[in-house]
Amino acid sequence: MKIDIFGDSRYPVDRKYLRQEVISLLKEFGFNEADQVFIEVTMMGNRKIKELNRKFRQLDEKTDVLSFPLEDRNPGPDGLIRLGDIAVSFPEAMTMAIRTNRIVDKVIAELVCHGIRHLMGEHHD
Repeated sequence: MKIDIFGDSRYPVDRKYLRQEVISLLKEFGFNEADQVFIEVTMMGNRKIKELNRKFRQLDEKTDVLSFPLEDRNPGPDGLIRLGDIAVSFPEAMTMAIRTNRIVDKVIAELVCHGIRHLMGEHHD
């Protein structure tokens, strides 16, 4: 599995832990570690996530996580099954971690897994 995690040094995240959590969730959806699944996760600030929220959801407000599923789940020429992209607001994750007295990496992992569930077709009101 290929999980790319992007974000500058202002947004530190335990990439190894996050990958383990993502792989664990993908296994629940029937994937295994040998599958050529690709997900891109980008850590960003509130200004950027608000801009994406406004552009793609017509909501002029910050949010904690956005997911962008790809319609075509057929393997590409490189053999990768691209599920989509996930954007996480690091400041929102920090706020949630402080408010709930949890480690920020766990909150980030929960947000990313929430986004993956959306990529896989699960939705809520």
